[in-house]
Amino acid sequence: MGTPEFAVPSLEALVKNNLNVVAVVTAPDKPAGRGLKLKSSPVKETALKYNIPVLQPASLKSEEFITELKSYRADLQIVVAFRMLPESVWGMPPKGTFNLHASLLPQYRGAAPINWAIINGEKETGTTTFFLKHDIDTGDILFSEKEIITSEDNAGSLYERLMHKGAALVVKTVKAILGNTIRPLPQPTETVLKNAPKIHKETCRIDWTKSAEEIYNFIRGLSPYPGAWTILNGKELKVFSSSCLEERSDKNPGDFTTDNKSFLKFSTGTKIITIHELQMEGKKKMAVDEFLRGNKLQ
Repeated sequence: MGTPEFAVPSLEALVKNNLNVVAVVTAPDKPAGRGLKLKSSPVKETALKYNIPVLQPASLKSEEFITELKSYRADLQIVVAFRMLPESVWGMPPKGTFNLHASLLPQYRGAAPINWAIINGEKETGTTTFFLKHDIDTGDILFSEKEIITSEDNAGSLYERLMHKGAALVVKTVKAILGNTIRPLPQPTETVLKNAPKIHKETCRIDWTKSAEEIYNFIRGLSPYPGAWTILNGKELKVFSSSCLEERSDKNPGDFTTDNKSFLKFSTGTKIITIHELQMEGKKKMAVDEFLRGNKLQ
């Protein structure tokens, strides 16, 4: 069960390891592009490539879907980047339903663990497989693997590594469950938890009163998607890449300086942030020098 690109390597790894995937459950096709033609999810496209039956329920609680799902008599269900399941679905298979999550649980439960780990300046994260139960991301842990977060990582580069690391962990978990060698462990309850809630448009606005390091982490934690943003000359400006300078500014946080040729610098609550890659509202993403050639800033 999965929808976006993140779930594709897991599905392919299961197929290539000769594990019998009897069906795939994914989101319904959605209108996309200028012509609003219906577009399949990456997981559906992958399933069709391997001739795997695809189920696309509008409602996970519909009797028609539940009946069809039961007809496949799956021993085990695997969830990677999908919706919250009702118990009638996750409780169906005799060997249970497990989920792949892109953090070291119990930390960063929620919809955006990769983004928030970088935004919060973490030095490591990882992937975890766990059995589903009622409360989201709280089930017993099966396996977890750590991944270092470098100071140059952004959400895109970390997503790519965790996507493939997670696929290997999914196969490892399936083989352990089928071999009856799994030892589920309850998630620790005594630790202080950092959550990973869904990211909305207003979440992504840069607060220039914060420290340069916090803003640097914020920008890379939201790059390449959905993109940290600010307002410049009355227009929305997305920032995808930056660096912290050692120099301090005598200007107010959010004020900028530029030579209108090669650099654009913003003052923060501490030091200065220099911008490397950006996108002005209605324009394409570009390097700062290319942007400045077509936009003279006051």
